[in-house]
Order: sequence, then structure tokens, then C-alpha cells
Amino acid sequence: MKLRFLAILLATAAAGCATTDNPTRIENDFRAIVKEANSKVFPAVVYIHAIAANTESGTDQANAVRGSGVIISPDGEVLTNFHVADKASSIRCLLNNAEAYDAEIIGFDKDIDLALLQLKIPEDNPPLPYAEFTDKPVQEGDFVMAMGAPWGLNRSVSLGIISCATRYLPESSEYSLWYQTDAAISPGNSGGPLVNTEGRVVGINTLGADKLGFAIPAPTIKDILPRLREYGKANWAWLGLELQPLNDFDQNIYFDFDSGVIVSDTQQDSPAQKAGFQPYDRIVSVNGQPVTIKNSEDMPELRRKLGMMPFDQEINFDVIRDNENITITVTPQPKGRVEGNELILERWGFTAKTINRFENPYLFFYSPNGIFIYGIDSSGNAAYSGLQNGDIIMEINHKPVKSLDELKAVYDDAVENINRKSNALFMIQRNGSIYYVALDFSRDTNKK
Repeated sequence: MKLRFLAILLATAAAGCATTDNPTRIENDFRAIVKEANSKVFPAVVYIHAIAANTESGTDQANAVRGSGVIISPDGEVLTNFHVADKASSIRCLLNNAEAYDAEIIGFDKDIDLALLQLKIPEDNPPLPYAEFTDKPVQEGDFVMAMGAPWGLNRSVSLGIISCATRYLPESSEYSLWYQTDAAISPGNSGGPLVNTEGRVVGINTLGADKLGFAIPAPTIKDILPRLREYGKANWAWLGLELQPLNDFDQNIYFDFDSGVIVSDTQQDSPAQKAGFQPYDRIVSVNGQPVTIKNSEDMPELRRKLGMMPFDQEINFDVIRDNENITITVTPQPKGRVEGNELILERWGFTAKTINRFENPYLFFYSPNGIFIYGIDSSGNAAYSGLQNGDIIMEINHKPVKSLDELKAVYDDAVENINRKSNALFMIQRNGSIYYVALDFSRDTNKK
């Protein structure tokens, strides 16, 4: 029985309308389909318990993080969310057969929120059950199951439909669309598989709110998996192009063009800016391949295509500028680290972090080569003295501080000589303005 025809019959029966089929038989048939699909993937679902570092409080804390995952290879590769495995010092995975294995991170990408783990299984261990990705397009109305461990309750399954197959969430990812579903995705479901009625993985569950859930689509995952295996990260190429679709509903702007994508801006000192791109340029092809971005749902695929370009190879853009055809050649650069490095300063009571143009664009605007206060101990010296999260550290005791190494040297010297001097004068930048703050750390009795 075709799935869509079955869905219509179920809806008709639920509405109390007459049908030539037996509603009980239809229900039993559907239950059998779900049960068979469930049996193909459920053994590959894992419950994840991770111990992760948390420095947002300005102290070094270890938090327990619980989530889900799915085995995708017989040798124990596991997919989960980045936010489940982020900064994990240890990861333990419980299989549905009650076996448990430690795991290590093979690769991750913060933007797409994906992490690839490897179970540490014995060499003579038999092949593990694993799930396969679907090769079929996902459409609105398709039945799906969200599997995982909501609220820490492993071996859980919820049923729903795909309510939108092309949901654009720009705050969550610039490289991926999302599958929106009404299958329940609760805390703990993160990283588990979203499965169709054929028993194939269509996505990885990531977000859930207000009876809506969102999953990373399988095509996006399959694009990025080889890079996670090879590089340990997505290793995105960076061009510095700010792009806008021809029909931008959010901005109430509609361009009367049949093809292309609009350049709205270029990032400072980016390859695109140096190559000569200008606002309102219309890109019509990339390396000879036509480009047409009608709306925001078309953007992630193009960004992902550009982001996966080799770093050492030129990209030729055919551009229309003032009704003239020109070609602009750009060589992309590595996007860099996913996150900036961190330094915990216990006596001062805060965590410092390097400014990263991709993670901290607002701070980068003010200080492209600096460090900022990432987390503060609410009862520590920094908070007591008036320092705040987001403050950019410019100088300490009239000496420029532009790196974590320089900050650590100043900190170590201050702690070593606390009996002689127990305060430090910070020059910080806050929302573009300069302030001086005297940090008094004499109240801290911690001798570490």
C-alpha cells in the first residue's frame, strides 16, 4: 500500500467518513509498517553520556551532557550533534542491547551541529548493527519517527510527519536547511535519527520547541561526512561574500531578474573584497555552472557548495555589474578554527577567549586581533570589580594585551606577586567605548 494513499485513508477514517476499507485493517497495516521500519534502525540507536567542560561561569566546571546518536557503520561510527559532544573529556555510549562502549570524537562541525564519533570496540567484536541513509527525497506529509533518549529515557520512539521539508533557520546554520516535524523531539533526543517508514535515516534530530522539531537533512550530512573523516572538521572555505536572494521577503526587496544571486556586501579583508566584488553585483554562474537563488531556501545549498571549494584553487564568478558582464576570480581561504581558544583565570574570576570573526562577528568589528571576557564567576573578583561578559581586553597595567599568551604572562606575574600588589588596571572596550576598570583580587583566598 502506498504511504500517501494510506495517509489519506487514515485521515478519512479519523474524520468519520465512509470508506470501503476496514479501518481496523488499515490501522494494523500501518502499525506493521512502522514496526518493520523501527526494527531496522532501533538497534543502531545509542544513548550518549558525556562529561564536558563548561567555562561560561568563569570557572572550570564539568557538566554531564546526555543525548542520543546512531551507529552508521559496522565498525562503530556514530553520528550525533555537536552540542552533545562539544568539549567532552569522556564519552560513553549505551547500545540498545545493553552493551556500553567509550567513544572518541573523529570530527565535528559547529555550524551544522554535527559530530562524528568512533566507538572503542574490541578488535574481535562482531559487526555492530547500523542504520543507512535514505536516497529518496523527503516531502511534506511523509511519516517519520524520532528515535533517541528524550529526558534521558532511552529506547524511545515518537511518530509524526514532515511538516516542512525546506525550513530555513538562518540563526542555526548558514549551510543547511532543516526538516521540520511534529514528531516529538525533546531534550535528550538531540543526535538521534529521524527515520522514514522504510527504515532509513532521513536526518539527525537537533532542535525541539513548541511541538515542533527540527532535523539536519540526510543530503547535508552525506555532503559533510567525508570531510569530517578526512579533516576532523568541515574545513569550510571562506570567501567573505554576503549574498541575498532575488526575492528577499524579510527585507521586502524583490529583484526583477530571472537568474543569479545578489552580492549585498563583502566582509572586511576577505578574499571576495580583495578580488573586487562590490555591493549589488549579480553572480550568474560559478565555474561555469548557472546560479539562480530565488529565495532564502535556496541559499544554504549555494553556501555549502562554495564552502566546500578547495583552498588552493581559483573560483571564477561570472558577474553582471551595471549591465556589463565581467569575470571575478577568487581564491578561498580556510575559514579557520570552529572556536577560539580559552583561558581560565581562577584568581581573577573569569574566562578569556580569542575573538573569532566567524563566532564573534560583533566583537570582531571592534577588535579583529584581540581577546574578550567570555565567562565570569558571578561571585568572583572580576564581577565584583565591574568587569562584564563581552568586554574586550585592550591593556592591563598600561601594557597592551592582544593574545592569551600575553594575558597568561600578566596573570601569572600578578598572582606570583599578590602580596606586593593585589590589583590590576584593565583598559577594556565595551560597545565601542573605552573604560578603565581596577580589578582587585585581594579578596580571593584561592592559592591555585
